Amino acid sequence: MTKSRKILAANVSSRCGEQILSRGRAEKVLIGGALTALTLVTVCGNLLVVISVCFVKKLRQPSNYLIVSLAVADLSVALAVMPFVSVTDLIGGRWVFGRFFCNVFIAMDVMCCTASIMTLCLISIDRYLGITKPLTYPVRQNGWCMAKMILSVWLLSASITLPPLFGWAQNVNDDRVCLISQDFGYTIYSTAVAFYIPMAVMLVMYYRIYRAAKLSAAKHTIAGFPRSAERVPAALTLRREAGDRKGASVFRREQKAATTLGIVLGAFALCWLPFFLLSTARPFVCGTECSCVPLWVERTLLWLGYANSLINPFIYAFFNRDLRATYRSLLRCRYRNINRRLSAAGMHEALKVAERPGSAS
Repeated sequence: MTKSRKILAANVSSRCGEQILSRGRAEKVLIGGALTALTLVTVCGNLLVVISVCFVKKLRQPSNYLIVSLAVADLSVALAVMPFVSVTDLIGGRWVFGRFFCNVFIAMDVMCCTASIMTLCLISIDRYLGITKPLTYPVRQNGWCMAKMILSVWLLSASITLPPLFGWAQNVNDDRVCLISQDFGYTIYSTAVAFYIPMAVMLVMYYRIYRAAKLSAAKHTIAGFPRSAERVPAALTLRREAGDRKGASVFRREQKAATTLGIVLGAFALCWLPFFLLSTARPFVCGTECSCVPLWVERTLLWLGYANSLINPFIYAFFNRDLRATYRSLLRCRYRNINRRLSAAGMHEALKVAERPGSAS
């Protein structure tokens, strides 16, 4: 290391060292318990998703491959990122894992979190195409197509981690501090690709699905008005009732897609928006050498973002009956005949919908 770089490192260490917090025993126990619980629940929830889709035949559909990719990204956050952040927070923010591993850790953190965010974006596009192109999109939505999209998400996520490793923007890295590069250009590039662009795409997809559901609701309401008492041939009545049932089914599917994506988008924005606003503004406010933001603020917003990895598997289980039933079976250790039970439950639900009085209106 040259003399100038040593002086720079010393200056960074002295300024960033003021951010190191002193924690008491009770505080460490409380924080450690909370972070451990958050990490374990995140691991278990996403592991349930992976196991469910991989071992239950009914869930092995191309659209669910995106859910598996999301679960793998969130599981990677819980296993490869959260433990090191937990240890660092327990000792007051001091980085104790060395300079080399600092770069590795930042690369893993950025790649896994970005892959999770981009997969959420891809799911919103998948849902939109499934709703607006119900006849043509399922034909093209095969396993190979999904695999290529998932691979592209992970490659793009990995590309964001490369600049600091190859000299474009150096991470803030010394014996006490490990912070992602605060270079102005890299900050704008990384936050735009990792968050702002996916967020914009998700907003557009949600608006379009919401608009399609609203139009469908209007048509469904009009179709529900009583018709004139004129005599109608029986064949025409049956054809009309079949069309009404099909329209009701489309309406329910669009409503469910709009509700699911709305909750996913809301949880995503609540968890990640504060962190990325801070990350974008930080180098312009604090400069490129260190962070002047109070450590407790940074850590709170960072863990709020990580919490999105905990929430995702429960959101999708809440809106997916088969996934929810598989969770229950796995948690009760009822592994045998899961596929048969799900098929029987699906058939029973289809009969209930067909026999529902309002299904023909």
